[in-house]
Amino acid sequence: MREIVLDTETTGTEHASGDRIIEIGCIELFNHIPTGKFYHVYINPQRPVSAGALAVHGLSDAFLSDKPVFSAIVEEFVEFIRGGRLVIHNAAFDVGFLNAEFARTGHPQIALADAVDTLSMARRKHPGAANNLDALCSRYGIDNSKRTKHGALLDAEILAEVYIELIGGKQVGFDLSMQPSARGGVGPQTGAAAPREARPRSILSRLTEAERNAHEAFIQSLGPNALWRDYIGESPSD
Repeated sequence: MREIVLDTETTGTEHASGDRIIEIGCIELFNHIPTGKFYHVYINPQRPVSAGALAVHGLSDAFLSDKPVFSAIVEEFVEFIRGGRLVIHNAAFDVGFLNAEFARTGHPQIALADAVDTLSMARRKHPGAANNLDALCSRYGIDNSKRTKHGALLDAEILAEVYIELIGGKQVGFDLSMQPSARGGVGPQTGAAAPREARPRSILSRLTEAERNAHEAFIQSLGPNALWRDYIGESPSD
């Protein structure tokens, strides 16, 4: 299964008021494993970045002034996400902005119901707790030290790790018993399956008394130096 973990940065918070996308970052997963493929682009929004948004992501009007407009990158972006299920934190926000951009370029809209919303997943799994990306990184022991400001590609990379934790953690072996994890607490142990402890049990003999006597007579007929005695642990003097 192909999935695209996606994040955007914008000029503000209201696409209905004309705010635009200024950065897109995507990470490809296949069967929940990063493939190494990604998509990243900065976009000239053709409008000023709000002071509030600038404080969050640090992408200034001057920096964005020579970047391509959305219509210039839309085809390569659509091709990258084609056939993949989108994984987004607070999907309604990003999908709303993407659909506003697609409306301008005449591209089909993204159905919100088709996207995986990791914020909704986190709220179900951790009700009443903080479930922003930084809080989830702290909860799952994910390094987000480079995240001094928001950035679409870095946030997509971090979200990919968070998503794997939300769906049950890194793939485990056949030993599904709960054991202490590297982060402390209790969690599935990763890696190869641990060997099961042998369960002692008695083995019932199916030999009759006559068969045992016949076998013993056969061993005696082999003589004191027979290799059979080495096999069963008898020395010639036994």
